[in-house]
Amino acid sequence: MAEDWTPDVQKYSPDADRNAIAGIVRHCGISLQKRDSSLVSLSDRDEVVRVREGFLKRKLGLADSDADLDKAIMAVGEKMKGDRTKNRVTLYYLLAEHFGKLSIFGRPTPAAGTG
Repeated sequence: MAEDWTPDVQKYSPDADRNAIAGIVRHCGISLQKRDSSLVSLSDRDEVVRVREGFLKRKLGLADSDADLDKAIMAVGEKMKGDRTKNRVTLYYLLAEHFGKLSIFGRPTPAAGTG
């Protein structure tokens, strides 16, 4: 049973790109199968390091300082502070959006007659 992550992402980014969400879901893969690993705890320093090193640096290819990347993670966390549980897909989407890197996950092609 696959979960639809789009509604959660759209709480923070109403015009969220469904193809980019699907790409992030593919990137997260098996980690989304268990509830605990599908959530992110930004109060856990190891988790912040994991997001910074694994997602921001490796996947998005960012070379900003650790302090700047951590600041961005915390800014997105602040945006999501109303949610007691922070979904990994949503956090990753908002970080990719923040850094202008959604295209890594597959932007949609314009529908016929719209582009």
